[in-house]
Amino acid sequence: MIIGKVTGSVVSTRKNENLVGNKFMIVEPTKEMGINHTIVAIDNVGAGIGEIVLVATGSAARIGCNQENSPVDAAIVGIVDEL
Repeated sequence: MIIGKVTGSVVSTRKNENLVGNKFMIVEPTKEMGINHTIVAIDNVGAGIGEIVLVATGSAARIGCNQENSPVDAAIVGIVDEL
């Protein structure tokens, strides 16, 4: 799990058919995570720009967002209320 802040969104009009109808957000991991790059994550919990979120990666991301047969490597699976 990665904790990060949503900094923007991605618009893609052409994508894999299994991804149609999904929202993509740009997440910047917190410094404590030790990750030095931003992440594009599928969002099915309704996160907004500026919110702190939990991101699952790898196969856990596909399972967490019910996209087992989709090319998903990162998914926002929760919105953090308090750290």
